[in-house]
Amino acid sequence: MKIDAFNEFCGSLTATSNVIQWGNASVWKVGGKIFAICSHWGTGIEEKYSFKCSDLSYSILIEQNGIIPAPYLARAKWVQLETYGALDDEDMRSYIENAHNIISKKLTKIRQKELGLI
Repeated sequence: MKIDAFNEFCGSLTATSNVIQWGNASVWKVGGKIFAICSHWGTGIEEKYSFKCSDLSYSILIEQNGIIPAPYLARAKWVQLETYGALDDEDMRSYIENAHNIISKKLTKIRQKELGLI
């Protein structure tokens, strides 16, 4: 997935917002909480995608080639795709949608209702 498709997909999810921060990273939030990031951290010029995972998904994904625990966020069960194509686009969309759902559920019920999430 390229950054334009990433941004388009994240923007299609309910109640999302996008900010550019941390050295030109595209940071996607729901209710003010981050669920996915596209950055240029580390070596090389290739985009690196990071997202929140369930405990089980985290355990599975970090065992795959090209996917590592996300720097600074691994303790919160985030992964980072180190190589382009580490996940195909369909799988990536599924994991990002799941990340959005995980973070959405951490918001208060009142906030979820305000944002149209429930």
